[in-house]
Amino acid sequence: MSIKRSVFLVFLATGLLSYGQQATKAPPTLKSILLEQLRTTHNEKDWFVPVNVAVEGVTAEQAKWKDKSGNHSIEELANHLIFWDERALEKFKGGQAAQFNGNNDETFQNQESWDATVRKLDSVLAEWEKAIEAADDAKLSKWYSTIAHIGAHNAYHTGQIVYIRRLQGSWNPEKGVH
Repeated sequence: MSIKRSVFLVFLATGLLSYGQQATKAPPTLKSILLEQLRTTHNEKDWFVPVNVAVEGVTAEQAKWKDKSGNHSIEELANHLIFWDERALEKFKGGQAAQFNGNNDETFQNQESWDATVRKLDSVLAEWEKAIEAADDAKLSKWYSTIAHIGAHNAYHTGQIVYIRRLQGSWNPEKGVH
């Protein structure tokens, strides 16, 4: 057998093996898509930096830092994510969200320590994932748009956190976003 023929057969076998693996992989479901979106904005690195990586190693001083343009701090952005994610999660679980006067500026404020804020953000996002895992298709069919928007909202503000860290000089580009 010639070398060319052997190489061809190896590539053919690899391609067929790969095809066979893809053919046996279960098709995505609404649940799997929503979970993937939330996990990749929470703690699974994929196309972009998840929030857990974005806040990893941030000191309390760095979290409070603001540039001179009036933008929010990392801490304020984390508080904002907690506020909206927690509120939506409460409704998703069938509860009543706390009264809100509609002033979005207030959603960026919190009195907890930076370490407590980081833990709470991680906890709320983990709770979302557990709630989706436990939900049936009927519930997900009613909530899919809200959940998808939560993932997009989380990704948007995580990008802002990374940008702030880049401005500070506290971002390690090896974690993503060069």
